[in-house]
Amino acid sequence: MDCNHNKEKLSYHVNVSQVVDGKIQEVFSFNLGGHHDLAKLSQYAAQKDNLSEKHARQLVLGLRLMHHALKKYPDNPMFANFLSQLNDFKHALKGKDCGCGK
Repeated sequence: MDCNHNKEKLSYHVNVSQVVDGKIQEVFSFNLGGHHDLAKLSQYAAQKDNLSEKHARQLVLGLRLMHHALKKYPDNPMFANFLSQLNDFKHALKGKDCGCGK
């Protein structure tokens, strides 16, 4: 599986909306960049770990967002221990087939 690491930078736009009384209201939105192909990673996670497509997407996006935020504050004591555990989990999820080493 090629996760696209060390290749071209990909850009994503995340939009969170809330449905209230049948009407969609935007809560917040932001751009997220990186080298990992989130679609490929979620397909890989679904196949490898027997997850539904929906849950694989949620897992990959959640991990990516969390990792992106935590690595910005590596010296924060609240994050220090968890970041290494998150990296271990992320590597286990991607497996050796990924080839990116990240």
